[in-house]
Amino acid sequence: MKRLRALAIATLGVNVGVILLGALVRATGSGAGCGSSWPSCNGTLVPELEGATAIEFTHRAASGIALLMVAALVVLVLRRSERGHPARLGAGVSGITIVIEALIGAVIVLAEWVADDASVARVISVPIHLVSTFILLAALVLTVFWLDGGGRLRFRERPRLARPWWAVSAGMLAIGATGAVTALADTLFPKESFAVGAMFAPAASEHFLTQLRIFHPLVAVAVGLAAAGWAATRAWGAPGRAGRAARIVVALVGVEIALGIANVFLLTPTWLSLLHLATADGLWIAWVWLGAELFGQRRGAATGGGAETG
Repeated sequence: MKRLRALAIATLGVNVGVILLGALVRATGSGAGCGSSWPSCNGTLVPELEGATAIEFTHRAASGIALLMVAALVVLVLRRSERGHPARLGAGVSGITIVIEALIGAVIVLAEWVADDASVARVISVPIHLVSTFILLAALVLTVFWLDGGGRLRFRERPRLARPWWAVSAGMLAIGATGAVTALADTLFPKESFAVGAMFAPAASEHFLTQLRIFHPLVAVAVGLAAAGWAATRAWGAPGRAGRAARIVVALVGVEIALGIANVFLLTPTWLSLLHLATADGLWIAWVWLGAELFGQRRGAATGGGAETG
């Protein structure tokens, strides 16, 4: 299982890279770099790599590699694990979600919801796209956990611990969705200066996208603090990997809030936006891993620490 686990970790890393490349495509307005053709790029398999075409083609190529890696992971897990092994579920969900990801990306390209398009359809598709990637990451994280000897997740045995974990998980998906909308607004309607009043009371004449900007920081701070508080009070003192995951969650929440504030004051430079997104991905991965350690305990692991056992 060690080689399968290594493949699952590598697949997780590649998919995080694909997410960041997708954000770079959006931030640079390169979504139309391959025209409206898919899966080819401007009607060819390998176009001339320059400008927007190079950025979009790199993203597509990385997405293709990620798809092949997930496919290989699914096949190998099915071949090398016994029937009923939980890793089969993780790999299967990963396979389904990455296909959904590819289809969403194809629709966005073919419908030309790219570059300077500010339609309602694009505003709806972008957060759906990002939330589906978070579900993909979660499935890959759980696949790694199960290949590493983790047990099945038993939420019903610890309902008082499970309910807030699920609530914060849903909140993190909301952070991703609102963040995707805000990032799109920042790309299409960049701010020329920072003004607190404009954030909380945008002019009625502004595009509706800019009026949605305020939701992301409010949701992010509220859910982030809830995640840090839950991790600190419920799992900070837990032994082994659960405790480490809890401390990572608390640390990344602090870093993420600081990066968010800097992003607003510096008017969302591309490099900082990518760092902000990478940290968000890391926080989501740590959060899912924390849940896996708490609800899918390994054999012989003690509950310990501050984790509630009821």
